[in-house]
Amino acid sequence: MIIRTITEMVTDTREKCVIDVREQKDFETESYPGALHIFWEDFMEHLEEVPKDRPVYLLCYSGRRSEEIAEKLQQEGYEIYSIEGGYYSWLRLKIENFMQDEKAAEERCREIEHSIIKKFRKEIWSQFTKALNEYDMIQEGDKIAVCISGGKDSMLMAKLFQELHKHGNRNFDVVYLVMNPGYNDINYQTILNNAKLMQVPITVFHSEIYNIVAKEGESPCYLCARMRRGALYSKAQELGCNKIALGHHYDDVIETIMMGMLYSGQVQTMMPKLHASNFESMELIRPLYLIREEDIIKWRDYHALHFIQCACRFTENCASCGGTEKGSKRAEIKQLIRELRQKSPFIESNIFKSVENVHLNTVICYKTSDGRKHHFLDHYSESSDLEKEQENNT
Repeated sequence: MIIRTITEMVTDTREKCVIDVREQKDFETESYPGALHIFWEDFMEHLEEVPKDRPVYLLCYSGRRSEEIAEKLQQEGYEIYSIEGGYYSWLRLKIENFMQDEKAAEERCREIEHSIIKKFRKEIWSQFTKALNEYDMIQEGDKIAVCISGGKDSMLMAKLFQELHKHGNRNFDVVYLVMNPGYNDINYQTILNNAKLMQVPITVFHSEIYNIVAKEGESPCYLCARMRRGALYSKAQELGCNKIALGHHYDDVIETIMMGMLYSGQVQTMMPKLHASNFESMELIRPLYLIREEDIIKWRDYHALHFIQCACRFTENCASCGGTEKGSKRAEIKQLIRELRQKSPFIESNIFKSVENVHLNTVICYKTSDGRKHHFLDHYSESSDLEKEQENNT
């Protein structure tokens, strides 16, 4: 057998070698105590570092890459095993052991909550409340389904709503909603463990979305996104909610603007709130709209928290290599923005402001919500003061 559980590895009392085959940056962030590092792509070039005189255990992201390596090397006489579930199974075991100490778990949760209001007040809490106020996201009597995917963004959003509920002056109700569309056991348990650690009282419902989408030949991601959104609306409405809250942040917004321009030839943005098109009286809000992703990452790393990255079956191969967006259009845009930022620190804010400062008289053509096109030639004969001003300035 080339596959062992994390418990079997931990309870193996023999002298053993643990090798982390994830990317260097992830290994440096945190790894199994005493583990060596050999990146999976370079593993066969470093066989001299792999001992034959004791058992070797491999940790990758999900268990997929380490299983491939172990299968090859067992045939060459190594006692080598792949850990089922990869590094995340080790994280899950750590959290489970930690949660057994109720006092320590309670203290850690308080530290997480306190940091939102204190240490990260400017970057996170203030931007959260600013978005709520600026875009008028919450009204008296609202019942909001805070949708939790299990990633860093939605889990932070859940804690922000908890703090707002405790310390704010708004009269509203909240449901912390988790949909399981077909997560594997490791990812699902990670969500449950984090919710327990952070004391988020989640409501879980299950769907068969992943199984349905798996049969889709073309555009599975588009179909999956639509189905998941629809399922969340439906369940939220069933629970008496009139709004769902999603964890899209500032970087998602500016990346969407750039993707629309460069890949779709259109100017549009991810709106801070909108009315549901197929669910009467339902709205969608994005409370993290003004929060930078880098600040969310700082908060996550400050507390050594570990969340799922992407649980989609179509990206499991990619996730096992250390990133779910590698090679995607969004990843290309992220990299482009990083490069532009090196030349100007105002790049991101200028992209964001570009959809706030739209002058329709300087746009060749635009569409309204009813689908009608408005071309500048439609009113060209009606010369405006702005046109005259532009002519004088050129």
